[in-house]
Amino acid sequence: MRVHIGSDHAGLELKDHLTTALTDAGHEVVDHGPFTYDALDDYPVFCLRAAEAVAAERAEGGDALGVVVGGSGNGEQMAANKVAGIRCALVWSEETAVLAREHNDANVVSVGGRMHSLDDMTRFVEVFLATAFSGDERHVRRIGQLADYETTRELPPLPASALQGAASASAGDD
Repeated sequence: MRVHIGSDHAGLELKDHLTTALTDAGHEVVDHGPFTYDALDDYPVFCLRAAEAVAAERAEGGDALGVVVGGSGNGEQMAANKVAGIRCALVWSEETAVLAREHNDANVVSVGGRMHSLDDMTRFVEVFLATAFSGDERHVRRIGQLADYETTRELPPLPASALQGAASASAGDD
């Protein structure tokens, strides 16, 4: 599988480690940088490129996934999620890595290079890459709602139960 990877200075060491580990595991890794340590670099420069590459390949029918890395992983996740078609999940355990793929069909994973041990973060990424989307109807429906909103900017309709609750609440305001 092709894996696009990007980071910032705080994630550079982990990115370099993951690049080697993933290549050794048989993945084709495309490194979007940075390539040298610069304490003043900006994560969007590298993470947006990694996410754009994943989105482009998936739009063409490919199965590429992505990894973005920073100190906490928060900003990197936010950057990746700005790219149309990307669902990037910040993971902090094997369970969140599994759920990101099984339930959310996340196509990019974000990890914080300063949050866990190197072994743990490597395992989170490996688990993410090895886990498939479940395809359950409820998850497909929810992902569809997100994709529709991303395109149309129209909110999904409220379920009847939410409308009944709103009507009950406003009836009590008399």
